[in-house]
Amino acid sequence: MNTIPSSRHLVIVRDSFAEKLLELAKQALAADQVIPYLGPGLLRLSSAEPTVPFTSEAVAAALNTRMPAPSKIRTNMWSVAQFIEQRRHRRTLQTWMAEIFAAPAAPTVLHAWLATLPLSLIIDSWYDGAMRAALADAGRTDVVEMQGITRANEFGDIWTKTYDLSGNELESGSVAKTVLYTPHGSIRPAANFLVADSDYVEVLTEIDIQTPIPDAVKERRNDRGLFFFGCRFNDQMLRTYARQILKRSIGPHCTVMDAQTLTRNEARFLAASGITVIDMSASEAVARLVGARTAADGQDQLRGHL
Repeated sequence: MNTIPSSRHLVIVRDSFAEKLLELAKQALAADQVIPYLGPGLLRLSSAEPTVPFTSEAVAAALNTRMPAPSKIRTNMWSVAQFIEQRRHRRTLQTWMAEIFAAPAAPTVLHAWLATLPLSLIIDSWYDGAMRAALADAGRTDVVEMQGITRANEFGDIWTKTYDLSGNELESGSVAKTVLYTPHGSIRPAANFLVADSDYVEVLTEIDIQTPIPDAVKERRNDRGLFFFGCRFNDQMLRTYARQILKRSIGPHCTVMDAQTLTRNEARFLAASGITVIDMSASEAVARLVGARTAADGQDQLRGHL
């Protein structure tokens, strides 16, 4: 069976149906009709080991090497970060996160391909800065990045900061052809990280009424769907953010995932959000999107180009 609707209306497409939907997603991306929503799993496409962590559990482990947290929270990035902030101060947490993500993350072939498209909005939900680097490598001068920031060191009603690709901070509300939205922050250019539980207290209080989401993001999502790649939704924090960014987006929405690995909560979230699962390996999906025989071939092409 190629299309599998569940009792909760989760739609999973496979085989020829998956290939057709991915081709439609490719066309929609090229026509700026859908928004790429990128997750840390995208970093695994490279044949080389990623230079930075690509799961929240890996970040938690890296923080634990610097200051061991209690066993009951040891694998939870947000709780470990909160533990460190409470005992060693915010500056220490900021320094350690910057160390963990200091090594530049090389853009994948998918990052590079997306950087060539006339996209109005790209959402990057991880801290590595690879999408930003791909846009800079492509020579783009029509991009601004809007980063979520911690309010721990801020005064006033500030939720994001805006930068150009050279790292200059811009006035709030500055826009361009392409907006790169990094809702959890990013290592570059200023090491902004939403990572501790305390970072999210006010955000989660306000996000239901959309206050922390920049106006440019709200406007550009209204008449578009979202295409999720490299994302997992096995934590309530990740589901909450994605749900609120999806809000009022006209759709349709789809994600590339291995359906066999879906948790019950992920399946419920995807069904409730109307996100169709393209059951295909990430490497095959990237190869079909960028036109390479395999994702590794695409990476070789990218290295040759750079």
